[in-house]
Amino acid sequence: MQARRRHARQCRLVVAGLIIVTTLLFFTGDAPRVFIDAPTQNQLPRRLPLSLAAVREAATWPADAVLLPDWEVLLLLHPNATAIAHNATCAFQGAASSPARALGRLPSSGRHAYTCAMPEPARRHQPFHAPRIVAMDAVHASPHDDDELVMMVKWSGRLVYDSVVVDGGDVLVFAKGVNPRQGVNRPASDVRCVYYRGRGGSADDVVASLPAATSAQQVFRCPPPPPAALLRVTLALAGEEEPIPSVATYSLPPASAAATHKRRHKICACTMVRDVGKFVREWVAYHAAVGVGRFILYDNGSEDDLDEQVRRLTAEGMDVTTLAWPWPKTQEAGFSHSAAVHRDACEWMAFIDVDEFIFSPNWATAASPSSSMLRSIVAVKPDVGQVSLGCVDFGPSGRTTHPPEGVTQGYTCRRRAVERHKSLLRLEAAERSLVNSVHHFELREGKRGEWNRRARVNHYKFQAWDEFRLKFRRRVSAYVADWTHRVNLQSKDRTPGLGFDPVQPAGWAAKFCEVNDTLLRDVTRRWFAAAGESQLQAAR
Repeated sequence: MQARRRHARQCRLVVAGLIIVTTLLFFTGDAPRVFIDAPTQNQLPRRLPLSLAAVREAATWPADAVLLPDWEVLLLLHPNATAIAHNATCAFQGAASSPARALGRLPSSGRHAYTCAMPEPARRHQPFHAPRIVAMDAVHASPHDDDELVMMVKWSGRLVYDSVVVDGGDVLVFAKGVNPRQGVNRPASDVRCVYYRGRGGSADDVVASLPAATSAQQVFRCPPPPPAALLRVTLALAGEEEPIPSVATYSLPPASAAATHKRRHKICACTMVRDVGKFVREWVAYHAAVGVGRFILYDNGSEDDLDEQVRRLTAEGMDVTTLAWPWPKTQEAGFSHSAAVHRDACEWMAFIDVDEFIFSPNWATAASPSSSMLRSIVAVKPDVGQVSLGCVDFGPSGRTTHPPEGVTQGYTCRRRAVERHKSLLRLEAAERSLVNSVHHFELREGKRGEWNRRARVNHYKFQAWDEFRLKFRRRVSAYVADWTHRVNLQSKDRTPGLGFDPVQPAGWAAKFCEVNDTLLRDVTRRWFAAAGESQLQAAR
């Protein structure tokens, strides 16, 4: 009986499909396409031919799956789905499975995210279908149903991966592959923002197709769709029939979202991290003492004890927030996200890494740290939207292992030259496109940048080899080549004298040592010493 019903349903679908095809051929004389009305003010043709085949599989709701580099699979549950509390497992085709690791909830959509390794047997089943995320005891009890197979999308291609509603109702859509080259951006007039329901298989599923307002790097500013509880969102490009595959969702933020920040901080600090548990306490404790009121960590898939370290810092009264950001090589996009969504919580944002410490030699004689120290750096005229600081790079300083007392204590020899710079951004001054080069943002009209020569950033860049070699895994910037790739050989991101493989050069521990600089080490010992132990590393 069940087989007969399935056969009847299939027959009805075939007949309906033939009717649709015949009707479309009658009106167009060409292959069937979905036409989506566009606002008349847009410069693109009023009717945009758009086939939603590219997003059908990615739009299936049970769970989205993205194949990341190194056979890592990212799974995103439905926004309303409940997390699996214990023993989460990825169940693949062919009875293969692997443990799933919870990453938390994505900051914009609230979707629960998991990662798992794709087992060798599952790689032989092509095309790749998304695994199911199940509890361990349900792996064998929940075989794949052919009617529910969902195609896995590949991170190596173009993909719309996230979106967020910002002040004023605009929607920032994050997509990779549209603007793949640094400084070369497709005109916003070539981009449309498509909001749709469910699988997106027909024109009836499309709620709105609207022109993008800005297009820069991996960020696209879009008008909001008509009010709706939960939609999908993707991008369509002029001259292309199919939109970009998408795992991004759109929903109106809760009415209480604007009231989540108890107070607005003068200065916040934002960074993107992975496995920095051993570094984060020193970085937070120091910068909290000199004036940072809130810390925002975009976690790029940490597997160490970062969560525990953040929990301890929070229990001690420090304002530290961790946001799950699982997307590889998207640092610029993550910082654009931060600059947009934290405007109500922070006036200024320092975009620095956890091995970077803002310091002024003028503070060396101070008896104790004070929040006025960083405030003096941003005490600028109203038209100054960004303050830049030069960086000095510290070397291994004779160390062969990570200094347990902290990087400010263990690394005291540096290069003489000032290399690159980092910035503090007045968030309301950021250009509407949010374009940035990680360490500084483009500013909107009427705002200017200013250098502060009295302060600097101590960058503990060239650490003991066992720590430094981890940078070969993957560079976090979208526009910086990984060190294993033989491109951009003159980039300042690369290390002088280092090849393309994580092989320790001879004499590494003594390299990059031109100036013996103990200023920050000595001042932090005086500020934080208590009972012979540095409070920067206490409670570890």
